[in-house]
Amino acid sequence: MRRIRIYVISTMKTNADYSTPAMVAAGVVGAAATLAGKHLVGRFTRGRFGSPGDYNVAKVTVSGPIQRTRNRSSSLSGGTVCIADDIVEQIEAADADEAVEALLLELNTPGGEVLPSDDIRRAAVDFDGPTIAYATDTCASGGYWIASGCDEVWARDASLVGSIGVVGSRPNAAGLADKLGLSYEQFTAGEYKDAGVPLREIEDDEREYLQSIINGYYDQFVETVSDGRDMDPQAIRDMEARIYLGSDALEIGLVDELGTQSDVEDRIGDLIDAEVETHEFEPDRSVAERLGLGAERVAFAAGNGVANVAVGDGSDLDIKLK
Repeated sequence: MRRIRIYVISTMKTNADYSTPAMVAAGVVGAAATLAGKHLVGRFTRGRFGSPGDYNVAKVTVSGPIQRTRNRSSSLSGGTVCIADDIVEQIEAADADEAVEALLLELNTPGGEVLPSDDIRRAAVDFDGPTIAYATDTCASGGYWIASGCDEVWARDASLVGSIGVVGSRPNAAGLADKLGLSYEQFTAGEYKDAGVPLREIEDDEREYLQSIINGYYDQFVETVSDGRDMDPQAIRDMEARIYLGSDALEIGLVDELGTQSDVEDRIGDLIDAEVETHEFEPDRSVAERLGLGAERVAFAAGNGVANVAVGDGSDLDIKLK
């Protein structure tokens, strides 16, 4: 089956004093200045930011909803998403870097797709050296799935941590179809091939079948956290997918320590017995790609409305770690 999602970003009037070409040109200049500045900063910060210098710890950041690919609408709207394949690539690059002795995985995410989250967790598990997950604002659901693959989990006292659960959803357009006089007819082979299709009411056995998929993902989530954090599976289930402040998460064992990034770096220094110099590993993008993205965002900010249609294969059941 195929599902069509339509993302519409509202149109604003463009200020007559600023033409779109001028705004795009400004975006190109701004992006170029940013790249040049990043290089200079890298030289003066010994690789903490910008171009690599002397470093022994890799920092990789997971920020935003976790997904496999980037939708066109996401980049134009300025919304931050986490592309799992990019994160895995950076962790593997850090692991292959002879200068890197430890991995700092910074997490600020509400969760996202199941398998992309697990791909990142597996990359962290496979890293050869100490790994610390550091929860900043939010480390929920898929974010915690990832964190459970690290040697230690740190957070701030006001961080939001947990939400060990799975959400599955499907639209129900059967009532609307009736009002419009639309009927549904589909030819399938296999009893449950069209289970959950939105143009008709779901049958009880179909609901049970789809719920069993959600339950299976939840069982896997509990097992993953239990193994990674050495926790009692029943204790995890008793949390009932609640989200906790960092201080509470520490008490129940979801977090090992509370502190700032400086505290985390001190801990890593103890683990590798060296003064920590951190370099942030980021996806490699060409200058043209970076300039293009900057120009697109400026053009959007100037008021160009956008409508985008994304078509994807798969079931009408949308399953995410939330």
